Amino acid sequence: MKVIKPINSSRRFLKQSGFKNTFLNGVFVDKKKLKTKLKGLFGRGSNGTITVRHKGGGHKKQYRSVDFKRRVNEVKGVVCSIEYDPNRNCNLSLIHYPSIKTYKYILSPDNLKLGSTVVNYAGKPDNYSFGSSCKLKYIPIGLYIHSLESIPGGGASVVRSAGLKTFIVGFYKKKERAIIKLPSGEIKYFSYNCKASFGTVGNKEFFNTCLGKAGRSRWLGIRPTVRGVAMNPVDHPMGGGEGKTSGGKNPVSPWNKLSKGGKTLKSKKIKNNFRKLNNRKGTKLKIKNS
Repeated sequence: MKVIKPINSSRRFLKQSGFKNTFLNGVFVDKKKLKTKLKGLFGRGSNGTITVRHKGGGHKKQYRSVDFKRRVNEVKGVVCSIEYDPNRNCNLSLIHYPSIKTYKYILSPDNLKLGSTVVNYAGKPDNYSFGSSCKLKYIPIGLYIHSLESIPGGGASVVRSAGLKTFIVGFYKKKERAIIKLPSGEIKYFSYNCKASFGTVGNKEFFNTCLGKAGRSRWLGIRPTVRGVAMNPVDHPMGGGEGKTSGGKNPVSPWNKLSKGGKTLKSKKIKNNFRKLNNRKGTKLKIKNS
């Protein structure tokens, strides 16, 4: 992390990542094919109404097409650069495959260095190096992995955020399924043909950053958030009141749903579907609802 000298009030609490884009010497890459224009949706749906609040504005961005499927098998790639990505909280690594003359972006794992080799293994890997990938059935139990597929061949969709990692707890039914403990603590079954990358997602210091001023969040496309207590009754269930009031009830969302971890699921009533049975003597058995 980089702590800025507090020469004014907006820089007093500013904490930034000390990361800078790094490139391998003597390598020039035309990245026009890997980048596309990204249209700002500003949190609005197809009919133009706001579906996600507190979004809008921000600087223009270009989307980097990341190789989540890792279909280039058994070809050695070289890390050409480690770059910043404005669309996610982790960095990207540009991989050059000299034998097929192609370039691909992947999520940059922690401790990955320029010039190191990355391989997408189709079978059992020779080396579990950072950034390489293979199927779950070839990964030993306890090894840290990231960029995990939920459907075989569908592309990585789990464990992609900065600093995240997971590992295989065990296998089920002769390696037909892998038992994985996700970063949330949930234990799930994944097909043994799903792919995953080795290592931990980089830029783990992202969550220690401090923007320092409101204008910096506006550059990122984040609009202001107003407390419900400060609104009028017509705008929020917790609004209104004489003087400084806290609403007088549990904190709720603008749609009157509990917003501080309260249970919103209705309790399912267990119905007893047993019918009254007759025994051999003809007397009825009374079955109480449990």
